[in-house]
Amino acid sequence: GAFLYKYSTSEISDASGASVVAIDNKIEQAMDLVKSHLMYAVREEVEVLKEQIKELYERNSMLERENAVLKSLANTEQLSQLSNQLSQLSSQLSQGSSTSPPLHQQHPVVTNNTPTLGQPEGSQSIPHQPNISSA
Repeated sequence: GAFLYKYSTSEISDASGASVVAIDNKIEQAMDLVKSHLMYAVREEVEVLKEQIKELYERNSMLERENAVLKSLANTEQLSQLSNQLSQLSSQLSQGSSTSPPLHQQHPVVTNNTPTLGQPEGSQSIPHQPNISSA
């Protein structure tokens, strides 16, 4: 029996070429969608990090001012004792030595447990993790 072709060779070639173009377009659209989602997530994370940097900068400035005030209130003996403690600590850290007891056991240091200016107690900032899995 005779086998009949429903489509000519040129029609098959045109159809497969069109489907390749259609698939390429779908892939390009999907990649554009992924790219836009990633760019959105990156921009959101950049904003969060900028805010954290700003907060850390402000906190650092506040602590530097507080440190300057505390230094101005401390007497010479206290400052020299602190300097000695810091040099002992840095030499211990550079040697990696853990034979001597920790510094706070040798010389108790009074810490200020009251909340610092602009930071209500318990308001430690928690890094924001953006939700990038949403469609």
